[in-house]
Amino acid sequence: MKSKKDMSAFATSILKTFATNPFQPLNYKQIASRLGITDKGSKEMIKNHLQQMLENEIIEQTDRGKYKLNPKYLTSNIVPEHYVIGIVDMKQTGKAYVTCENGGEDIYINMNNTNHALDGDKVKVYLFPQRKKRKKEGQIVEILHRAKTSFVGIIQKQGRYAFLICDSSSMPVDIFLDADELKGAKDGDKALVEITDWPQNANNPFGRVIKVLGRPGENDVEMQSILSEYNFPLFFPDEVEKEAERIPIEIPREEIAKRRDFRHITTFTIDPFDAKDFDDALSFRRLENGNVEVGVHIADVSYYVKDNTALNEEAFRRATSVYLVDRTIPMLPEKLCNGVCSLRQDEDKLTFSAVFEMNNKAEVVNEWFGKTVIRSDRRFTYEEAQQVIETQSGDYSDEILSLWALAEQMRKKRFRAGAINFESMEVKFRLDENAKPIGVYLKETKEANWLIEEFMLLANKQVASSIGKVKQKNKAKTFVYRVHDEPNQEKLNTFKEFVGKLGYEINDKTRSSLTKSFNKLFEQIIGKGEETMISMIALRTMSKAYYSCDNIGHYGLGFPYYTHFTSPIRRYPDIMVHRLLERYLENKPSVAKDVFEENCEHCSNMEKKAADAERASVKFKQAEYLSDKIGQVFEGTISGISKWGVYVMLNESKCEGLVAMKEINDDFYILDEDNFRLIGKTKGGIYQLGMPVKVKVDRVNLFKKQMNFLFVKDESNE
Repeated sequence: MKSKKDMSAFATSILKTFATNPFQPLNYKQIASRLGITDKGSKEMIKNHLQQMLENEIIEQTDRGKYKLNPKYLTSNIVPEHYVIGIVDMKQTGKAYVTCENGGEDIYINMNNTNHALDGDKVKVYLFPQRKKRKKEGQIVEILHRAKTSFVGIIQKQGRYAFLICDSSSMPVDIFLDADELKGAKDGDKALVEITDWPQNANNPFGRVIKVLGRPGENDVEMQSILSEYNFPLFFPDEVEKEAERIPIEIPREEIAKRRDFRHITTFTIDPFDAKDFDDALSFRRLENGNVEVGVHIADVSYYVKDNTALNEEAFRRATSVYLVDRTIPMLPEKLCNGVCSLRQDEDKLTFSAVFEMNNKAEVVNEWFGKTVIRSDRRFTYEEAQQVIETQSGDYSDEILSLWALAEQMRKKRFRAGAINFESMEVKFRLDENAKPIGVYLKETKEANWLIEEFMLLANKQVASSIGKVKQKNKAKTFVYRVHDEPNQEKLNTFKEFVGKLGYEINDKTRSSLTKSFNKLFEQIIGKGEETMISMIALRTMSKAYYSCDNIGHYGLGFPYYTHFTSPIRRYPDIMVHRLLERYLENKPSVAKDVFEENCEHCSNMEKKAADAERASVKFKQAEYLSDKIGQVFEGTISGISKWGVYVMLNESKCEGLVAMKEINDDFYILDEDNFRLIGKTKGGIYQLGMPVKVKVDRVNLFKKQMNFLFVKDESNE
């Protein structure tokens, strides 16, 4: 490819003409006109230059005799300020927004200017000149990285051809399939399809069926669909399973001899009742000086999962365990996650430990990190530990109550120091033997949960501090941090305005006043109709936590140093942290940052995918739960107002559905967007955010995971 300097002045003027009109195809006559050329000889020169530029891939042919600037040349040769790089947020309509890498306002992309980009793609955007009081707008000129190329949906046959109607609402086009590429899929089947080609002038991409999943609506089919949609593998490769099977269960004596032995100290685990992978255990003993020693013992996964092995490669690829409603897709094969590595009762286990000497004010007066061996004396469920706290009696009551007394102090100190108390609502299901939901409830967190949470936070914070906190002139070694940035001021202002209209106040003059405001707000909205919406928008206002080698602290927790050390069975970043900590405890030099930063980015992306998959499984189960309750009436609360209608969350099951605007037919309602309400034009009736209502289940679409309701008038109030 030639640069401008390699060209004649005449060719450069042609190039500038294209650059001024980067997305408009031009023929030689149009170029001549714009250059003010009228003589036949010069027009012939233009034609010759166009042919040369085409051969050099500076321009590309769009139609017979028509050309436009090659996007690759465009992006490398035009003023860089005209371009931004970001991630596509695709809407169902085909329009999109691009979230910029360097922050700032999102870029609006018209559906005609997406250049075949899809949701989640990393793209380069050409910015149009901004008009006054209008959003930034641009055109995608280059797809730098595809987020995904395979999609789940329903096969729709049309003679010799077929289409995949994608499940995802962020996929605006159907995928065209030739009959030879269906792999036996029948009309109406769910399938996983890979995009194989997308010609520039084609409206739809071409694809092929990778796997036929089965008939829509069946539990296994839908769960597999969710996993396939987010590219989580359903099985471990044979090589990985075989490698896992070769790992001995018995711990070599020589390995035990290398480690600090905690088997004689009281140790126990506290986990959910259905847990099988026990990552962490706590030990407790009183010291002669009046202080106590608390050991946070974490499964030593890195001892078993070595670098440059099939096991490690697969663990890294998955990066996290995925917890769907009815199943867990583990990061590690079962022999490791539920067996060899799991800190099971009455079994010797290898651990990596953070051991703290603490006084009665919950202050750490001494700490030690290193490899250990433990033997858990008791496996507690959260419910069993909670009973000990509430009754102050039961197995290991002295140890549990002492640990809770310390945890309670640490929790109070943490919030006083500026931590934000984000308590997200977690929906749980009671399932029958066929995995059909027969009940829905909210997960409740109490003192036993907070006890474990505080000691895990302590271990993560102190491990990160031990590496990241160095003397002023020294350089910190490469490490994996869990970081959380300050909220974007623009988003914060929008949130302040939103809650202000609902009667709540946010004071953002200082960091301290802001965190206090958030915590007060979360207390005020508990049990109110607007709780769900405010919590959701508050989370969106905050930056997202992610993994990085560049430490900026954790804003939400109020910690200057934080990492993930405590869950290596289910999170790959924890394995990286274990390996690095072991290396540095042995006084070995720092490692190259670039590789670990790439690994951090991959793990952050997989974490998001896992969260999306888990949410999708909850939405499906909620829809399935209501599918046999058509016509039944429930009490609910208005959780959202939009131009489409009113969103209502059912009080008992927390299922959220839409009462479509067209179904509210007792009046003509006008959307008062600023005050989150609908107002009846004739009768003056109001539907407002947070209002209690009664609704009837009208329709349930299992495939789209959508629920539709109808308002039911309370005749007692008539």
